[in-house]
Amino acid sequence: MLTTIQDTLTADSPTVELPAYDPSTLTAGIAHIGVGNFHRAHQAYYTHQLLNQRPDANWGIRGISITGSGPATAAQFAQQDNLYTLTEFSADGDASVAVIGSIVDYIAAQDDPEAALEALADPAIKIISLTITEGGYKLDANRSFQLDDADVQHDLHHPTEPKTAFGYVIEALARRKQRGSGPVTILSCDNLQHNGDAARTAFLAFATARDAALADWITQHVSFPNAMVDRITPATHRADRQRLNAQSGIDDALPVYCEEFTQWIIEDEFAAGRPAWEQAGVLFVDDVTPYETVKLRLLNAAHSMLAYPAFLAGFRTVHEVMQDDLFRTYLYRFLQQTARSLTAEAQVIDLDDYIDQLMIRFSNEAVGDQLARLCGDGASKWPVFVLPTLLDHLQYGRDTACLAFGLAAYGHYLQAGVDDKGKKYTVVEPHLSGADWANIRHQDSTCLLTTTPFAAADLRAYPAFLAQYRSYRSQIAHYGLIFSLKQTRCILQTNEAA
Repeated sequence: MLTTIQDTLTADSPTVELPAYDPSTLTAGIAHIGVGNFHRAHQAYYTHQLLNQRPDANWGIRGISITGSGPATAAQFAQQDNLYTLTEFSADGDASVAVIGSIVDYIAAQDDPEAALEALADPAIKIISLTITEGGYKLDANRSFQLDDADVQHDLHHPTEPKTAFGYVIEALARRKQRGSGPVTILSCDNLQHNGDAARTAFLAFATARDAALADWITQHVSFPNAMVDRITPATHRADRQRLNAQSGIDDALPVYCEEFTQWIIEDEFAAGRPAWEQAGVLFVDDVTPYETVKLRLLNAAHSMLAYPAFLAGFRTVHEVMQDDLFRTYLYRFLQQTARSLTAEAQVIDLDDYIDQLMIRFSNEAVGDQLARLCGDGASKWPVFVLPTLLDHLQYGRDTACLAFGLAAYGHYLQAGVDDKGKKYTVVEPHLSGADWANIRHQDSTCLLTTTPFAAADLRAYPAFLAQYRSYRSQIAHYGLIFSLKQTRCILQTNEAA
């Protein structure tokens, strides 16, 4: 019989790690927008670990939802006193379960925007952190803020009824300025290169459009540190919830599971103080660039390069496809080729070891990461994760076979709607326009390269790459993914070397 998560706190459980602090005594020093699974497995986890060591350190997290199923999730959090379980799975399948108590409140802004605004404006809040996805920053290919976005325009004209993170945060900062509440840090926890710089660009552009004096105040009183985050955290489906609860013995409506590996590296530029997260394993550095470059160009890029071909071939989980020698070879060769272009980063990080660790992490069967999750919102991911490597290869005349094939698989995935085994699927691309979809569906497969994610790269200016890409698109369409992958240079060259 399952026990409630609240009752677990007073029980002596040999299998579940309980907070060493009293969650009911915490107060919020952090407000976080976007309380999804990753936040709860990462930032909330690190904060929980710190509180376990320093129960007097009141850096609790106030969660704020501005999109999606926020109201329903808020009700579930309230029923559980804001507690939830986190299960970590090691590469060999061992599991460890902990009750996390670092989130002290959860506000669904959709139901009560004023409560969310006041929560962000609270002078006790010293850090406003974000996980709003790569596309949520509304930056174009030139990293300019999209002021003409409909929701952005709505927020500029309706500051007390915002729809975006920018509308909420800038209105809250205006109130902090008016009340003399002092400085605050905006901390991005999204997979963007120089994510703090991206946040600064977006928020200052919005603030300038609203009130130049407010933008000046933000420049002087708000910091935007860059950070690199890493932990594979799948979505939790109904079957996962049943499995996790059976394992923990706890009736948890909000369980999260993830891999054992975790990493968080932050530039130490906090305007109003910060938790001593280094005591929980966070690394503070002067420059996060080499760490984020390696993570984005290897781990995140590998996810995109693997997800679309594997999904089209009929696979549905990452560990499943990692058992296939053909796909392992393709992925490993892509990683090796990418690592050769990371010469500066290799001075700081052992890239061979990093790649070996990735192959192990991707093979973690207990995590069971879904390829459908990795396929979603490719339009936001390709420009950040893969295009920088592709452009480097084109500039220096390096082999682009793996990259061309991965991009061809993405194009076919967008257009086909059915995999090689005849199974239909739904494409999730919230940031593609109607004009983009017209180009994607065009009979000339190279029109994909003119869509918003790729237009600035001008890939059609490279004839050899263009021919490679066009050939792979044709092969995938006529002969299927696996046959086509076997014919790529990245596979054939590996076989020749063997």
